Amino acid sequence: MFEKVLIANRGEIALRIIRACKEMGIKTMAVYSEADVDSLHVHLADEAICIGRAPAPESYLRSDRILAAAEVGSVDAIHPGYGFLAENAKFAEQCSMCNLTFIGPGAAVIRSMGIKTNAKEVARRAGVPTTPGSDGVIVDELAGLEAAKKTGFPVLLKAVAGGGGKGMRLVHGAATFLKEFNLARTEAEKNYGDGRIYFEKFIEGPHHIEFQILADRHGNVVHLGERDCSVQRRYQKLIEEAPSPFLTQELREKMGAAAVRIARECGYENAGTVEFLVDGDGNFYFMEMNTRIQVEHGVTEEATGINLVQWQLRVASGESIPFQQGDISFRCHAVECRINAEDPAKNFAPRPGEVGLYYAPGGYGIRVDSHVYGGYRIPQYYDSMVAKVIATGEDRAEALRRMDTALSGYIIRGMPTTISYQRAIMRDHGFQQGIYTTKFIEEFASRMPEDPSEKICQELNS
Repeated sequence: MFEKVLIANRGEIALRIIRACKEMGIKTMAVYSEADVDSLHVHLADEAICIGRAPAPESYLRSDRILAAAEVGSVDAIHPGYGFLAENAKFAEQCSMCNLTFIGPGAAVIRSMGIKTNAKEVARRAGVPTTPGSDGVIVDELAGLEAAKKTGFPVLLKAVAGGGGKGMRLVHGAATFLKEFNLARTEAEKNYGDGRIYFEKFIEGPHHIEFQILADRHGNVVHLGERDCSVQRRYQKLIEEAPSPFLTQELREKMGAAAVRIARECGYENAGTVEFLVDGDGNFYFMEMNTRIQVEHGVTEEATGINLVQWQLRVASGESIPFQQGDISFRCHAVECRINAEDPAKNFAPRPGEVGLYYAPGGYGIRVDSHVYGGYRIPQYYDSMVAKVIATGEDRAEALRRMDTALSGYIIRGMPTTISYQRAIMRDHGFQQGIYTTKFIEEFASRMPEDPSEKICQELNS
């Protein structure tokens, strides 16, 4: 096992990794930007070193500075968390060249599965259905337009690299295809340095279901069940739960087996996620593979009782997975709400600032992963997520009631947050019935007051 691990990240995921390391007797080293000098991960790690100015390209995306810090700290391994360099194949290669263990899959797998057109080919070889669309990258936009006409509109233009909704454009007809193609290409180039675009047939109102994978270097591959991530806005997840209220046991087994086949086909090691779209008739299609730990990994940890971050460390150090597929089951229902420093009344505009009074909920069946505290200043340079609240219950209804109670007692003063918005969803009849797809937020908006940041907050907090 490693003696010291460098965490190449910030925020709540850095804290999560630090705690997992401490539980295993592993020393930790944090890196931080000038904006994060007062962040909790800096104070709770055994060592910390500043790697640059606040903007991520000058700190958390500087692989040379992170590797220099690793040399100064004499670490054995680097955990990238999620985001930043977590799915950067070149960084994984650099770690290997420096005799450092990259806690994640190998560079070749990251590179292959990070290009979505390549990943779809892997899925096809594994016998897993994929969404109809372009035959690889669109080289010529006019040829792409003709291919889209044959596939049938609407289609979804997607960047081959990256994630999080950047470089994605929904095209309803031929008249707007070329305009949206150029916008998608420009956005992809700006965000990922890769402007290549492909398209898929747009599935109206699907369910977004992802399966958690864990694989070791000894050929053992298991899935830890699914997470339903259909509640999204602008392709960004807001709520996740396990198990999905939509899947039948038969469909769960089919999709889980498909996810394992994809992991085997690409030679995957460590934790990862295979994502699917599922239509209303139960037909599922491979969408992409995330070659890292997910933001919502805690949902699966609570639902299965398996510590994913610890197993990332164990697998990376060469240990074998001791449990088999038949040993894994959901021991409870788990639901997660992402809490962001955003204003729901202003199209979820980020609202960084200084936190005043801070009080996190607790109690049986409640877990809060956060790096925020009273007096902490949320930087403007990074993602607006400030916490993840996870509630568990013997069944879904109990988990939702606990989440509603937890959110009612969650206090973050000093800026707007999505706490009350999330609580309104917990009380929505459709959501409580488990009747939702990726169109939920759009439909929910029609049932919301004009100003959710004030009217709903006042009502729910009264």
